[in-house]
Amino acid sequence: MKVRTLGATDLKLGVLGMGCWQYGGGAYWGDQSQKDVDEVVHKALDIGINYFDTAEIYNDGESEISLGIALKGRRHEAVIGSKINTANARPDLLRKGCEASLKRLQTDYIDLYMLHWPISPLAIRHFTTNPGLIASPPTVEEVFCTLRELQKEGKIRHIGISNHGVAQMEEVRATGVKAAANELPYNLISRAIEETILPYCQKHQMGVIGYMPLQQGLLTGKYADLADVKPMQARSRHFHHSRGQGTRHGEVGAEAEINNVLKEVQTIARELDLHMIVLCLAWAITNSAIATTIVGSRNVEQLELNAQAASVELSRDVMERLNRVSEPVLRKLGPSPDYYENRNHNRIR
Repeated sequence: MKVRTLGATDLKLGVLGMGCWQYGGGAYWGDQSQKDVDEVVHKALDIGINYFDTAEIYNDGESEISLGIALKGRRHEAVIGSKINTANARPDLLRKGCEASLKRLQTDYIDLYMLHWPISPLAIRHFTTNPGLIASPPTVEEVFCTLRELQKEGKIRHIGISNHGVAQMEEVRATGVKAAANELPYNLISRAIEETILPYCQKHQMGVIGYMPLQQGLLTGKYADLADVKPMQARSRHFHHSRGQGTRHGEVGAEAEINNVLKEVQTIARELDLHMIVLCLAWAITNSAIATTIVGSRNVEQLELNAQAASVELSRDVMERLNRVSEPVLRKLGPSPDYYENRNHNRIR
């Protein structure tokens, strides 16, 4: 497994990381057995996947509990990233949240502790109905001052952010905190970060963790038609707003353009004798500006398939072909990497 350094830190991450959202089971992804989690985590460590990404909000903390169980005896081999819910970012709640995550993970420290979404009324409103909190959220300074205190106490090694745009990264920098990483969506049909966010992160030596590399199953080859995508997975701006369950964006989507991408990707995968999953993951990994790309694996078989991407070298011609066919989707969806809110009123700026 190739490794990359996360920004200006001393953290060396495998280019493929482990997304742990499904751990512990839940309404969104369904049941997930602890036995499979244990096997996947140990196999991942054995093959050089060392970054495990979770959050307090994933399955109401059950993801952290499940990961903590699986890492017993091998915690020292892993780099754990977890995230604080933006609605819990007031100093007192943030401290309690961090300590609760430590307890669930059964660890004395979290390697990378991230603010899940930026501090803004829209981001907070997504996670709470508390009118007082929405009207008077904590300041960016208050949040990152608390994170600095937790870092000084040794409870977290590095401070990170997630889903932050350039203006919001500037607000963080103004507090004096140098964020170690920004976790952002990145895949063939979600390329918005390429325009300004990736260059900014590179300029300021901020590591980038790519998530959703298979667009929640859309880039796996399991759908013969976009109409087969479940409403819960069709909530993003990739789809017409009438298609998703609980859709908020109100946009028309890019379904025709995405269908063209899927057909071309399947053709290229056949030409290269690769699974579509491997090809799409290899495309994301090829971008050296992405320190690690996190992908979920429900069992060892899925893990072994995903891991193949780490050893695939895509030619320049193949990369150009994939970039070219996905360019219309990028143009249609625009430069906002918040794929669940309207591009003109979203959480990332």
